[in-house]
Amino acid sequence: FFGLSHGPLRAHHEMVPNVSTRGDMLRQRGQEKSVRENNIGAAKAVANAVRTSLGPKGMDKMISGKNGDVIITNDGATILQQMEVAHPTAKMLVDLAKSQDTEAGDGTTSVTVLCGAILDAAQKLLEKGIHPTLISEAFLVAEQQAQKFIEAISSPVDLTDRDQLIKVASTSLNSKVVSQNAQVLAPVAVDAMLRIIDPATATNVDLRDVAIVKKLGGTIDDTELVDGLVFTQKAVKAAGGPTRVANAKIGLIQFCLSPPKTDIDQSVIVSDYAQMDRILKEERKYILDLCKKIQKTGCNVLFIQKSILRDAVTDLSLHFLAKMKILVVNDIERDDVEFICKTVGCSPIASIESFTAEKLGKADLVAEEATPDSKIVRVTGVPNPGKTVTIFVRASNRMLLDEADRSIHDALCVLRCLVKKRYLTPGGGAPEAEASYRLAHWANGLPGMQAYCVKQFATALDVIPYTLSENAGLNAISMVTELRNRHAAGETSAGINVRKMCISDIREENVVVPLLVYTSAISLATECVRMILKIDDMVMVR
Repeated sequence: FFGLSHGPLRAHHEMVPNVSTRGDMLRQRGQEKSVRENNIGAAKAVANAVRTSLGPKGMDKMISGKNGDVIITNDGATILQQMEVAHPTAKMLVDLAKSQDTEAGDGTTSVTVLCGAILDAAQKLLEKGIHPTLISEAFLVAEQQAQKFIEAISSPVDLTDRDQLIKVASTSLNSKVVSQNAQVLAPVAVDAMLRIIDPATATNVDLRDVAIVKKLGGTIDDTELVDGLVFTQKAVKAAGGPTRVANAKIGLIQFCLSPPKTDIDQSVIVSDYAQMDRILKEERKYILDLCKKIQKTGCNVLFIQKSILRDAVTDLSLHFLAKMKILVVNDIERDDVEFICKTVGCSPIASIESFTAEKLGKADLVAEEATPDSKIVRVTGVPNPGKTVTIFVRASNRMLLDEADRSIHDALCVLRCLVKKRYLTPGGGAPEAEASYRLAHWANGLPGMQAYCVKQFATALDVIPYTLSENAGLNAISMVTELRNRHAAGETSAGINVRKMCISDIREENVVVPLLVYTSAISLATECVRMILKIDDMVMVR
């Protein structure tokens, strides 16, 4: 009898957890909680760091690098990239801003701030004892629904409407350091994009076809669009070569016009003068042969790629080329070779044997021009305009020049968003306020815990209008309350007008943003939050 019942008794005894196991479980839960709290705290700290730079009235950040470089910017992705973040979860926010920069190009600050706000909402729900998986799934449902609500207030856009596109580019530029020059830079960005795409059929834009060339000197208002190429280095005329060539036939060489060197580092000692003379004669003959072969093809403009191993040109080769009336530009960067070939229609030439007339490109004029700082070489009248375009950016100091470059890139990315998804949404916190109001109402029809989580997500979306008004020095609480009332009354495009310090119809103020910027920001931020919520432990590997 005892023998028979011993098994079930023991099984029953094992099913009841002893005190130590229960203690371990509680300890483990406590550890999970603390890991989550740490992760959420670190991510929120990063989000708060960039929060003040959101919107047209946002502050700029001055970043001082290790080597003494100073960057002044309010571009979220640039700020986060330069920050040295040690915490692994905080690094996720840096990657988040980078993803938004790649996907949409604009809204990098918004996506970080939004992620911080959604994390804050998640933390409140966790404190109430709701399981992270439930929160995560509810947030996914809320994000998909929010995107639908934002799409509902969007309007289609015609890419042939240049004025509309300029408004979009201006909205992107208005929150940058160079906002006062938006009326100059916006048309430049729009024209650059319209030159390289066919508005009727395009579904994407390759921004590598737009070269942004920076040169110190002048002001940002001197920035211009060039159908052709601009080189910031001057033409080499040490030997009195030409500085202007019409009907140019352009060769791009990747070999050196200098005496050959041995592969291994060694020194040759010549003791006899006759031998030394012979070496110099051979060198002269070798270089003259190279130059004659180049002249024979009819080439009259020569671009020479930068060489690391030895000098790309020597005084002797420059002397011969000058006599042959060939204009020389050296130190061409390897990264620029593809763009140059696409623009002038030439092919890169790796050796003198393959230098033929078929590989030459054409241009109407290659000329050296004087600028306030130094000289530049401009190539105009290229054979197939519409394949590439150059934006020549000018500014009075290095920091402004770099920021102008970043701002133009952002404006081009925003225009690319419109080509990908041809819908426009009002800006100024209007889409977030609309999505927040609609989500809160929609949540009433959901069952139990899910409704509670979706309502918290809806409240989190209000962070954008709240921060916009806070950064503009307005009373944030009264502004957001009024904004909610307006949206409740059916004004879908009511937003915060930071110029007039009130709430107005944002479309009338021409503050319009591509739909892709908002949908991408909400989906990326939610994805990042869900990933952080799923982490319950951190293991350090030494």
